[in-house]
Amino acid sequence: MQRRLKLLFFASVATFTTGIFQSCHRPVSTTTGWAYNDPRKGGFEKSIVQEQETGPGLVFIEGGTFVMGRTEHDVMGDWNNIPRRVTVSSFYMDETEVRNIDYLEYLFWLSRVFGNSFPEVHRRALPDTLAWLDPMAYNEPFVQNYLRHPAYHQYPVVGVSWVQANEYAAWRTDRVNEMILIREGILYWDPDQVNERNFNTEAYLAGQYEGLVRRNMRDLDPRGTGERQVRWTDGMLLPSFRLPTEAEWEFAALGLIGNTVNERIVERRMYPWDGSQIRSEERRTRGIFLANFQRGAGDFMGVAGNLNDGGEGPVPVTAFWPNDYGLFNMAGNVNEWVLDVYRPLSHEMVADLRPFRGNVFTILETDETGRPVAKDSLGRMRRVPAPVEEGRRNFRQANNISYRDGDVMSSLFFGEDVPDAARVMYEFGVSSLINDEARVFKGGSWRDRAHWLSPGTRRFLDQNQATNDIGFRCAMIRVGSPIGR
Repeated sequence: MQRRLKLLFFASVATFTTGIFQSCHRPVSTTTGWAYNDPRKGGFEKSIVQEQETGPGLVFIEGGTFVMGRTEHDVMGDWNNIPRRVTVSSFYMDETEVRNIDYLEYLFWLSRVFGNSFPEVHRRALPDTLAWLDPMAYNEPFVQNYLRHPAYHQYPVVGVSWVQANEYAAWRTDRVNEMILIREGILYWDPDQVNERNFNTEAYLAGQYEGLVRRNMRDLDPRGTGERQVRWTDGMLLPSFRLPTEAEWEFAALGLIGNTVNERIVERRMYPWDGSQIRSEERRTRGIFLANFQRGAGDFMGVAGNLNDGGEGPVPVTAFWPNDYGLFNMAGNVNEWVLDVYRPLSHEMVADLRPFRGNVFTILETDETGRPVAKDSLGRMRRVPAPVEEGRRNFRQANNISYRDGDVMSSLFFGEDVPDAARVMYEFGVSSLINDEARVFKGGSWRDRAHWLSPGTRRFLDQNQATNDIGFRCAMIRVGSPIGR
């Protein structure tokens, strides 16, 4: 009897230790009992990746609820930023504005890859350096030097339209993901990419770009060839870089994480720093301006021998102090494009969670078999408006820019044949400059007065236009936990 009990004991210990070994070295589904990552048992793969990697130049912005909108007097009488409580998900944002050196790298790549066959691609990306010209000022030196001279490499790029900023963000997505695959030993360096044979994240994931393969992933599917390309489900590649939404930008600019005590905002900020002043109140730096802006008529930088903000125009992107998220120049220096389409009452119309106006839903274009069609001559995947199936409840059209505002259904012309529906609400070019291509920019600039330094203020410009005081920075969604690592 005693010997039998010993045998049962050792058998149970052996079973227990075997279970530990399997759980450590071969993870098992807790709902089916089938092993993951085992080609002998079906080959279903479970990635070992636990967290999203932080992309280069990005800062983690922990989200939350805040009151979005006006904190300053409505001196313009626009009534276009009524305070409203919303919630912003956690995301990532560039520590600084995109610099001239960053944009020059982009232009060089476009010239190298498309310059011979598609020179228009490079031309379309060029900033409007003539934006510096003024009929009553001598600004020609900025036209020649600001973008390209090494002295301005660390200054924010300007003269870039909203459309150009989005193209830069898409290019940056591909370069960062290509670098990740090279770093992880999947691909070799390939400086000879030209035309459609350049790395594109969507094309790679769709199997329409292979590149110079160094070592593919092991394919555990018994039906496979034994190796495969990286998939999105591996968690190795990063989501797309993009412009921040207006709500994200304003939330990040305020940096209220520095004024939070036990879920209470102890002081609502007027600017990205505490207090209602635009000068430092610290003992060692008392009186110094906290941002680069125009102090008054004809005063852009102060008096010689004691230049207060140190720049008659833009200043280096790390000038002045960062806010409590570690973001530089969220007030002053240059205004910044955000993703949203402008509407005067956007704050009243948008959702409470992740508010945004400007959605145009698209999907990859597919053939009759359901596979993505061939990429275009520039190596990009083709996209089409998302279809609206019968019975769908969450959206009824792909283009939702004018949803609940500015469309024929909400106008006096409902039921009539209106040839130009975009002009129904705002009479663009007659009584208004607002249409579906009017995009928001925020933050104030080197040539703005202090009023525009408040994150709640907002203005708009056509998405194809550019000025010498508007730049941009990129953002990225946070995948998974909103708390971060």
